[in-house]
Amino acid sequence: MRANWYYFQDEGRFGRMSQPVSCWSPKGIRPQLPLQRVREYTYAFSAVCPQDGDAFSLVLPYSDAGTMQVFMDEFTKHMEGQPALMIMDQAPWHKTAKLELPPTVMTAFQPAYSPELNPVEHLWEHIREKYTSYHYWRNMDEPEDALCQALRECSNDPETIKSLSSFCWMRL
Repeated sequence: MRANWYYFQDEGRFGRMSQPVSCWSPKGIRPQLPLQRVREYTYAFSAVCPQDGDAFSLVLPYSDAGTMQVFMDEFTKHMEGQPALMIMDQAPWHKTAKLELPPTVMTAFQPAYSPELNPVEHLWEHIREKYTSYHYWRNMDEPEDALCQALRECSNDPETIKSLSSFCWMRL
């Protein structure tokens, strides 16, 4: 039985995005850099427990009420029937009447426009810095594979999750 039952949840957008970069080159030489003029995304849904470093994630194609329902259903299976408090932002798909919450999951919402209060934001920053930055993705399979690998590695390392998600204001 789990002793810890509160989780912070968020979605992060990853994918193929145009992001021109500048670089230095000797005078008179025009550098050639690969540039993508595309906007294709996938979404990581994650919930983390700062106290014990437990993390649960899914990579889904959209961020809407339907995919949030899939996440909640799978999270309930992950919790094996144990109760959980899910703390999340006020995205419309978190508060919609279409979302059928499992009886073992309660929700609480952060103040509006306060991502700095959500520990999962640090997980996104970690993944972007360590796993997905400075890549030229030829297709969506490549960033999705990198994202899945990053989430697997982080989920299998509770100490990393705890270090990313434990804030000084939390009572653990």
